[in-house]
Amino acid sequence: CGALSAPPNELPLPPQCFRALCCKGPPPARPEYDLVCIGLTGSGKTSLLSRLCSESPEHVVSTTGFSIKAVPFQNAVLNVKELGAGADHIRKYWSRYYQGSQGVIFVLDSASSEGDLETARSELHSALQHPQLCTLPFLILASHQDKPAARSAQEIKNKNNLSRLSRGPSRRRSPCSV
Repeated sequence: CGALSAPPNELPLPPQCFRALCCKGPPPARPEYDLVCIGLTGSGKTSLLSRLCSESPEHVVSTTGFSIKAVPFQNAVLNVKELGAGADHIRKYWSRYYQGSQGVIFVLDSASSEGDLETARSELHSALQHPQLCTLPFLILASHQDKPAARSAQEIKNKNNLSRLSRGPSRRRSPCSV
């Protein structure tokens, strides 16, 4: 806003009038979207969300239970519900947190063992076919791409039979190093 001055012998404009005359008002509210972030233990879910929220990577601690982080972007806010501890006895409860989700982020460790990759594949297929998630957009992140044993995004796609499951809403695969 530019500066206004009152004519001599008149009181200056009150700040509310000045703002109403010169400023556009508060910025419009950004739409909010609720996402669920799932993956096995150690896949990089917490590190990913911490990085998106510009938090220090030194203070990242694995999530037990779940956490919700608001990830601000210029045009929207993503409320990401991270379901932590992707251990076997916890994964059976993931579906209790799916309600109301508008998208899914599935994080898998691209440098994991063949056994862990097979477990991740099984969990991914379960999520892709779950009634509350099957119609939602999925983002599949192949984390730890900076490790020597990392598989490429194409290898991950092939190992997880993703081309056969790509019907319906958009499915994106992306390599990352978190």
